[in-house]
Amino acid sequence: MKIKFLVAISLLMSVVSYGQTDSLAMYIDSLENSLTYHEGNVELLNGIGVLTIPDGFKYLDAEQSEYVLTELWGNPQEEDMTLGMLLPVDQGVLSDSSWVFNIEYEEIGYVEDEDASDIDYDDLLEDLQEETEEGNAQREELGYETISLVGWASKPYYDENKKILHWAKELNFGGSEENTLNYNIRILGRKGVLVINAISSMNVLPGVKNDVPEILASFEFSEDNKYENYDPGMDKVAAYTVGGLVAGKVLAKTGIFVGLLKFWKVIAIAVAGFFGTFWKRLKGKE
Repeated sequence: MKIKFLVAISLLMSVVSYGQTDSLAMYIDSLENSLTYHEGNVELLNGIGVLTIPDGFKYLDAEQSEYVLTELWGNPQEEDMTLGMLLPVDQGVLSDSSWVFNIEYEEIGYVEDEDASDIDYDDLLEDLQEETEEGNAQREELGYETISLVGWASKPYYDENKKILHWAKELNFGGSEENTLNYNIRILGRKGVLVINAISSMNVLPGVKNDVPEILASFEFSEDNKYENYDPGMDKVAAYTVGGLVAGKVLAKTGIFVGLLKFWKVIAIAVAGFFGTFWKRLKGKE
């Protein structure tokens, strides 16, 4: 990872040194303009529910969102990694200090919430920090950066009436000077959980927290998928409860979306542009 990073840095410096900063900006603009955003209402996969896009936001569909996650941000391809993204209308996926809310659905069954009021989240944080530290040796063996769970950026809160759980972690990847924000929202349904995660750097936490109420109100399960319509004679119960949702592995899918951080975004795009041009020249010579 460090070797790739240093190569990327040198390539970016060569681009800038040759006075191509304006070309890089134009390339970013062309990528942003290639995306088509939506407003209004969106019915999500298999009729699980309807997303009402809040005022001041825009929606990027699943296909384009997957392109952003994999091709622009450099995340590994995974099955069902997104149902789409919500982001402020005045921002793009490559904007400075931007954030998005990535949407997924996990059909894990009916999550029982009887333990929600009994959870000691301070104790849970200590357990998660120890678990994260213990996992770093394996991450390094696999070529990934180490992760440090700095603490709660926003302490877990469960709305028993609306069946919505949300919390935020502050993470540090590889000793970086800039910490990463991972804001988690879980909306409980009859057969699974809608997962919404804000992905960005810590300095945008106030903006993200300001947007959370509108995001929480933007989705509604279809009648057949609502939490209150759980049928104990038919439906599967999830293997873990509300506490288990928060205690889920720090290294879950959303933990790898570090590519949104401003510096790496620009490097990745510069490298992509460089190799695209380089490859065309090689093909031309052939």
